[in-house]
Amino acid sequence: MSERTIAARAADFATESVGARALLIAVSIAFLSLFLFLPLAIVFAQAFAHGIGAYFAAFVDPDARAAIALTLTIAVVAVPLNAAFGVAAAWAIAKFEFVGKNVLTTLIDLPFSVSPVVAGLVFVLVFGAQGVLGSWVAAHGLRIIFAPTGIVLATLFVTFPFVARELIPLMQQQGVAEEEAALTLGAGGLRAFFTVTLPNVRWALLYGVLLCNARAMGEFGAVSVVSGHIRGLTNTIPLQVEILYNEYNIVAAFALASLLALLALVTLALKAYLEWRIVGAVAHGRAR
Repeated sequence: MSERTIAARAADFATESVGARALLIAVSIAFLSLFLFLPLAIVFAQAFAHGIGAYFAAFVDPDARAAIALTLTIAVVAVPLNAAFGVAAAWAIAKFEFVGKNVLTTLIDLPFSVSPVVAGLVFVLVFGAQGVLGSWVAAHGLRIIFAPTGIVLATLFVTFPFVARELIPLMQQQGVAEEEAALTLGAGGLRAFFTVTLPNVRWALLYGVLLCNARAMGEFGAVSVVSGHIRGLTNTIPLQVEILYNEYNIVAAFALASLLALLALVTLALKAYLEWRIVGAVAHGRAR
């Protein structure tokens, strides 16, 4: 089959009737309205159901403020660590050949295939009072399970693929030619990384950090298992929302939920912008 015939058939598949296109668009809009726009509207409607005063009063509660502070703290700790791991892992996988490379690539995807609840349970079985390292942890006066430390560990596990998975394909596509040129001109390995490699992937790095941060602040399953649900100490925003809702404190629950909804909206906007910049960076790299 000639290339011309293949191109003609591809054009036929890409050209749909007006009715088919209208149906596809209508289905897409209906799906988004039902599963995205309607839930968001309900969240904000319930949050402001008793007025703006009741909405802001929900954030005065000490437990709510503690949950917000803990969520931000977890994100501040987990996101930079995962960014450092993601950059190092992506750099190693994309730029070097070594024994165990395929194993490392597979392990990076592990959190995507393991339930967050199972991940949290694993940490309990390892660091809990009856866990494998439970006696060692207790002997050294450490608190991991039912403490912020355990929440950090669980959050690190469920979020560590995001940065690496954004960087690996881009670094592999870029190859090693520019780094080799820098080394030929006398630059050391670290200097080549900071002056060549890192600038070339900066938008993908920010994109991965953005997704990692959103997941870290919204994680529920793994955090729920290791937190112990201690009010004012180990409850993050999602856990506090669950408690308030179960207590029929609907306005306060949806007020806190609106923070996560706003985070989602900001994430979507920044995601679209960073995707645009990544596409531009890739196109510029090809043009060179």
